[in-house]
Amino acid sequence: MHDENVWIDRLQRERTVSQKSWGTALALSIFMGFLGADRFYVGRFELGALKLLTVGGFFVWWVIDVLLAAAERMKYGSGRTVRRAA
Repeated sequence: MHDENVWIDRLQRERTVSQKSWGTALALSIFMGFLGADRFYVGRFELGALKLLTVGGFFVWWVIDVLLAAAERMKYGSGRTVRRAA
């Protein structure tokens, strides 16, 4: 019974975690996030374009996205979370 719960937990995690690289998302967020590169990378093209046009939301949105990426709370376009590989 315990092995079954571990398998179910692993399956649920795989369905909610993005296949995108957390390290790449974080690096893009830090170095090019004010241009929207991080949002383009994770498939959020509309938000990436908005960040590009507003220079990272006048740098406020850029800082928030760096914190989201570092805390593993950034979402991929399909709603999955970008996290470190387990």
